[in-house]
Amino acid sequence: MTTIYTEKDADRSALSGTIAVVGYGSQGRSHARNLRDSGFDVVVGARAGGGAERRARSDGFRVVSPAEAAKEASLVALLTPDMAHREVYAKDIAPNLQPGDALLVAHGFSVHYGEIVPRRDIDVVLVAPKGPGDLVRREFEIGRGVPCLFAVQQDASGSARAKALAYASGIGGTLAGAIETTFPEETETDLFGEQAVLCGGVSELVNSGFEVLVEAGYKPEVAYFECLHELKLIVDLLYEGGIAKMHQFISETAKYGDFVSGPRVINAETRERMREVLKDIRTGKFAFDWIAENEAGKKNYDAMLAADLDLPIEKTGARLRQHMAWLQTKPESEAA
Repeated sequence: MTTIYTEKDADRSALSGTIAVVGYGSQGRSHARNLRDSGFDVVVGARAGGGAERRARSDGFRVVSPAEAAKEASLVALLTPDMAHREVYAKDIAPNLQPGDALLVAHGFSVHYGEIVPRRDIDVVLVAPKGPGDLVRREFEIGRGVPCLFAVQQDASGSARAKALAYASGIGGTLAGAIETTFPEETETDLFGEQAVLCGGVSELVNSGFEVLVEAGYKPEVAYFECLHELKLIVDLLYEGGIAKMHQFISETAKYGDFVSGPRVINAETRERMREVLKDIRTGKFAFDWIAENEAGKKNYDAMLAADLDLPIEKTGARLRQHMAWLQTKPESEAA
């Protein structure tokens, strides 16, 4: 059985000195504030004049350049977007770390696929909260936490694992439980979940259901409610208590339809397509395609994004959501 590590397993003294947070987006902002509130000395590394610098200063942090932050820190949390890691690490971080210092990421993509080739004399660790930054902060503020994964890729100091657990504790992860993994496992499962289920799979399923109903003559607004709006109700039940809680709170008719029709839509062929997705991830094909797309200016990416945003379900939803007052309040991470 997999061990779940909690507060008693974390020694915060293993993480001494300054922590530099480079990248002040959703995760970076939450990590920095949680670490500071946990008693760690935190400096934010950000480009002068940018939005990250303004937000960090507004939050009361000392802000210096990424290179200066790396120079004074014993651990650098690199929390910029994946595609920025190579440049930031090579230009700002690698030249300024001392032997025995640590590089931390929240997702293993850049290390696993060779965008970053860390110096052999530093620790390389991963701490990945299983939730968005806004949730990481909110749960911490009320004395709880978001579960996280942690891993060690390189242990130059002999204490890399202890540093990772201390960092997980500092952001609240060990309050909810931390699970040890590896860089390949975290990276590959995260990409697979996003592509086959959470983002790609769900959005395609929702849009396909919407299109089938509209093609059959049903109102787009009714199709939107049935295929997208009510998805939150089911996801919340699954999130809170798994499939068992979903079955507890849906009707017998819904359950019977689940049993007889679910396997007609998600079947052996679907699972084979999922295996193909996983193969592309494990061989690096997806990663190298994505890296090449970025280097080429993201023209295909931009075209696909524009097509997604132009779908009829998006236009229908935008009109309906104007009447849902409870959706007009932005989360803290967006409002800041």
